[in-house]
Amino acid sequence: MFNNHLHSFFDYLTYEKNYSIHTITSYKNDLHQFIEFINPQKEEFPAVEINYQHVRAWVAELIKHKISARSVNRKLSSLKSFFKYLQRLKIIEINPLSKISGPKTPKRLPVFIDENHMVNLFSDVKFEEGFNGQRDQLILDLLYQTGMRRSELTHLKESDIDLFNSTIKVLGKRNKERIIPISLPLKRNLKSYLKVKEELNLSNMMLLVSEKGNTLSEQAVYKSVKKYLAQITTIQKKSPHVLRHTFATHLLNNGADINAVKDLLGHANLSATQVYTHNTIDKLKKSYKQAHPRGD
Repeated sequence: MFNNHLHSFFDYLTYEKNYSIHTITSYKNDLHQFIEFINPQKEEFPAVEINYQHVRAWVAELIKHKISARSVNRKLSSLKSFFKYLQRLKIIEINPLSKISGPKTPKRLPVFIDENHMVNLFSDVKFEEGFNGQRDQLILDLLYQTGMRRSELTHLKESDIDLFNSTIKVLGKRNKERIIPISLPLKRNLKSYLKVKEELNLSNMMLLVSEKGNTLSEQAVYKSVKKYLAQITTIQKKSPHVLRHTFATHLLNNGADINAVKDLLGHANLSATQVYTHNTIDKLKKSYKQAHPRGD
């Protein structure tokens, strides 16, 4: 019976909440890990038998195995959502996580790349010759100039590019569409890439493809980004998401309205965007110290 509840919960996340495959996979892993811990014999048991002591014991086990506080809290969030779902269906009366508070997480500020280094990326770095190099340069340009997620980038279709209106239609989390404006240089890069793609007869409706015309994978995008970012920065993490952080930080540092940045990033609420404002505050402090007579 418990497994039936799990299946219906995952269906609920898929069809009613419109969660992404990645998010649902995380929920599945977290819930199956919890069930494995409290029921290693895989015996059938009702959901009402689960209590907060089971959850506390699991959290203690995770911490014992040095699972980070951030990961523990994510797992607890998965459990909380599942039991809230069971409450809604009146399968249980009390959520066993109502008495549970997760471990404190250290505040982690987003890693981003300095503006000068990004200028160097597009002016000094030598990209590979031929189609692959042109495509990789476009990948970096798209990520930095739009702030889209890696999964959003790999799911872009040619039809999502509107060169006439200089916009890109992006399908974000929970199938929420947003329109992102593009600059003239990025528009030229897209136009040039699409022309070469057509000349090479790479007839795939997806925007980003391999030399053989296959849809480019998220892993291939990650490798390309890491390869070229390594030439301009020494930061440890060199991923597509760093370019998303960089996009948001540079916009805010140069005076962009935070609500506009929120919409461009596809955030559901402003609190997710506010994490980037610390860099703007640092810049303001620096300006204050340099300009005010008593700034020192």
